[in-house]
Amino acid sequence: MLNRRTFLLEGSAAAAVLALLVGIPGVRAEPAAAETPEFKTTLETLLANAKPHDDGSLVLDLPESVDNGDYVPVALAVESPMTAENHVKAVHLLSTANPRAAVATFRFTLLSGKARVTSRMRLAKTQDVVAVAELSDGRILLTRRKVDVKVGGCGI
Repeated sequence: MLNRRTFLLEGSAAAAVLALLVGIPGVRAEPAAAETPEFKTTLETLLANAKPHDDGSLVLDLPESVDNGDYVPVALAVESPMTAENHVKAVHLLSTANPRAAVATFRFTLLSGKARVTSRMRLAKTQDVVAVAELSDGRILLTRRKVDVKVGGCGI
């Protein structure tokens, strides 16, 4: 005889396996869209043959998944003393599959005190979001995060 607890455990396990096999939206993450030629050109222009670093000091905070690409909150921060010798000049926010690759550029001065910004952006589909920081000593920092978008927010 099957008791209630065993029935619920076996039933929920079977439902999870079935959901993976059938491909119910939201159960499996969609793969990120391919990088557009505009994104590649924009990134090459920003890097200007420099080798980008990912030392963890550039933080890109985005949700892993959003229901609607019209409103995607984003926060950027760069660990920097913001002194004359060592400061962040700019942080560029790029999308790999939007109709326009360059989403925003945030410029900082010594008077900024901290290199932090919060904003929101639109994403057309599931894709990577890339942040590129320019430092005063010529170094370039780069980081990226994938965002799973259920409904696109750029009219496509």
